[in-house]
Amino acid sequence: MRCPKCAFQDDKVVDTRTVRNGEVIRRRRVCLKCAHRFTTYEEVIKAHLRVVKRDGRYEDLDRAKLLGGLLRACEKRPISATQIETIASQIINELEVEFDREVPSTEIGRKVMEQLEKLDEVAYIRFASVYRRFKDVNQFLSEVEGLIGRE
Repeated sequence: MRCPKCAFQDDKVVDTRTVRNGEVIRRRRVCLKCAHRFTTYEEVIKAHLRVVKRDGRYEDLDRAKLLGGLLRACEKRPISATQIETIASQIINELEVEFDREVPSTEIGRKVMEQLEKLDEVAYIRFASVYRRFKDVNQFLSEVEGLIGRE
């Protein structure tokens, strides 16, 4: 690793720790020439997943877009931002394990609905109404009745 102060290429690692739930390694280094201390981070570069939309278009998997959908569904509900972040991370991790490069948007929606159903029924219904494209109140009612029947 090149020293950011003097550009010397030899250093010594003085401390190593994992961060971000073990996904990243943080290393404190010291330059053997000028004794400057600096930090480096090491992580696995994952292939970016692409989402196959219902109409056949492709777009990159966007964590912010996933969080936005979760936030809208959970708006004014007793759900913390930490819970929403955890759900988003869990869904993305599951997708990265299950799919190599392309993931159908329907699979993302299904995973979101699974998580929201366990977390909050109102957030689940809100998300389902958009995801399943309810055409009328009867579809909405049948989904609510299905929830009531599962309890």
